[in-house]
Amino acid sequence: MEDKKEEKIRILYVDDEENNLQAFKATFRRDYKIFLAISAEEGREILKNEDIEIIITDQRMPEQTGVEFLESIIPIYPNPIRILLTGYTDIQAVIDAINKGQVYHYLTKPWEEDYLRTVIKNAYEVFSLRRENERLTQALIKANEQLEFLLRQNLLS
Repeated sequence: MEDKKEEKIRILYVDDEENNLQAFKATFRRDYKIFLAISAEEGREILKNEDIEIIITDQRMPEQTGVEFLESIIPIYPNPIRILLTGYTDIQAVIDAINKGQVYHYLTKPWEEDYLRTVIKNAYEVFSLRRENERLTQALIKANEQLEFLLRQNLLS
């Protein structure tokens, strides 16, 4: 088995403000593999081509809110962990984020670096646990199928 170095967490950050995108990238590029999108549409394009583990999106964007974006991608990309950023406190946005966008965490802007780093770390743990759970479930299904096959063979002989 080849010894490959640990891959960086792959994060998609969606925000309609260029300076926010650049600030995020400047802060986190050493620790994570960062993909930036200035619109929900651009975010969807990146999701088509990249295996993203965490999505961070601003709530207030012109064409589509962060919650609408997250809700729209769930059927196609259910696995990435979702984090919503917003510059204002709107309880309805929070409720929608949790219920419709399946948001793992909600943060107000401007984000605080250490806190956001902790949220990303915890979000990735959830992502990894879900992926491992899926792998173990598939292995269990396969083992059950093999056992059923062997049992049928024994019953027939």
